[in-house]
Amino acid sequence: MFAFDWLADPTAWAGLLTLVVLEIVLGIDNLVFIAILADKLPAHQRDRARIMGLTMALVMRLLLLGAMSWLVKLTTPILTWQSFSLSWRDIILLLGGVFLLFKATLELHERLEAGDDNESANRAQARFWLVVTQIVVLDAVFSLDSVITAVGMVDQLSVMMVAVVIAMVLMISASKPLTAFVNARPTVVILCLSFLLMIGFSLVAEGLGFHIPKGYLYAAIGFSIMIEAFNQTMRRNRQRVLFSSPRNLRDRTARAVLRLLGAGGEEEEDVPKATSTVAETGMAVFGKDELAMVQGVLDLAHRPVRSIMTPRPEISWIDPRESAEILRAEVTSSTHHWLPVAGDDLDQLIGVASSRDLLASLLEHGRVDVDNVVRKPMTVLESLSVLRLIDEFRRSPLQVALVVDEYGSVLGLVTPTDVLEVIAGEFPDEDSGDPAAVQETNGTWLLDGSLDLRRVEHLLDRQLTSDGSFSTLAGYVLEQLGRLPSAGDRFTSEGLQFEVMAMDGARIERLKVIPAD
Repeated sequence: MFAFDWLADPTAWAGLLTLVVLEIVLGIDNLVFIAILADKLPAHQRDRARIMGLTMALVMRLLLLGAMSWLVKLTTPILTWQSFSLSWRDIILLLGGVFLLFKATLELHERLEAGDDNESANRAQARFWLVVTQIVVLDAVFSLDSVITAVGMVDQLSVMMVAVVIAMVLMISASKPLTAFVNARPTVVILCLSFLLMIGFSLVAEGLGFHIPKGYLYAAIGFSIMIEAFNQTMRRNRQRVLFSSPRNLRDRTARAVLRLLGAGGEEEEDVPKATSTVAETGMAVFGKDELAMVQGVLDLAHRPVRSIMTPRPEISWIDPRESAEILRAEVTSSTHHWLPVAGDDLDQLIGVASSRDLLASLLEHGRVDVDNVVRKPMTVLESLSVLRLIDEFRRSPLQVALVVDEYGSVLGLVTPTDVLEVIAGEFPDEDSGDPAAVQETNGTWLLDGSLDLRRVEHLLDRQLTSDGSFSTLAGYVLEQLGRLPSAGDRFTSEGLQFEVMAMDGARIERLKVIPAD
């Protein structure tokens, strides 16, 4: 019964190799379903369930091979009606096919309808031995078919057992990486469940006497796997491009977060579809101003300091050589807490001083005591990100910084208030006059040219195309016109009509924005 005289027979070795390959092929669909079942368990129990289930399946196959003489008789008809006959093998195939159809349909329903919301609950409710039992029952169905195939291929029982053991050991070795691969890719799980539906249908058909050539089934599965391989390759290439650029990754992540909050925007194929579902109801929970604040926070990492600073022409500064009366008038009329102290211009900077210390020095000494009042400010490069600027402010005792270019020329001044305005919006000054942004009843906007471009995009609810070299609305207008405008100049962009209302020398002071008809 367990003779090994076939070891010297080359044809027996060829039969062994063929049978091993066939057993593995017949077991792939079983292994895929095992991967799906094991995923219902907690992570620390999955390996144990796979190994125990497959080991018990191996014992079952060896027992079935040992009962080979009984197994062969299962093909004898026990029920005959006209041309229709039914054997125990047919009944087992019918039951196994119905089991596969039921289980695969149930899994598809849970994954398509319930989604990820019930995934953790399903894992918590799944019992270890229940999953192992399902694995064993499932393998029993495939074991019967594979054992009968083995009986029909070779004559030596020892060859069959060796082939089954080798195939099962390979399946146990491949179960963990295959499970990780399948469960990490939801589309592959759906594809595998579709395979199980096809296999279950073929088992039911075979049990009823309708023979479906295995080649048709394998061809359909092979073609589907090829298409899914193309899909996975495309997704991997897209993710490689996405992760190759930190800026691109930040932008995509920011848009995904805003869509989750209900801000809408362009659809991203790499973003889970659940995001769109949340976005449909997000506006009921998050207001427009809240979304704008989130947008501002997400912009901090790649937004340069030059986009939030007070530009050099708008900086109020004093010359300590002027008379006490002039200095006192300049300090008292200023609404800023910190004032730069310089010579003939800001490039001859001495330092910065608080308005309170300046007034105290003027009252006590009749002049600005530069040595005791003026302090050395922090200087930052114009290209520094706002997020890095926050770190610099944390380490600096002086909460004001001068923005310089690569040549050391002063370009502007920035304070923590400017950083806060990025998130919460502009805070009007006492001497700012009219509000920077006013919407009239007909939908027309009157906007300050110095308004931050991102703030304007939020107000107009439009994405204004820009090369990124400008950070204000005035800069955007200059970019679109390509020249210094005059009052009354107009242009249309992004479905909006822009009109220059007032100029202050070379500076664009006021604009009107009208929705284009």
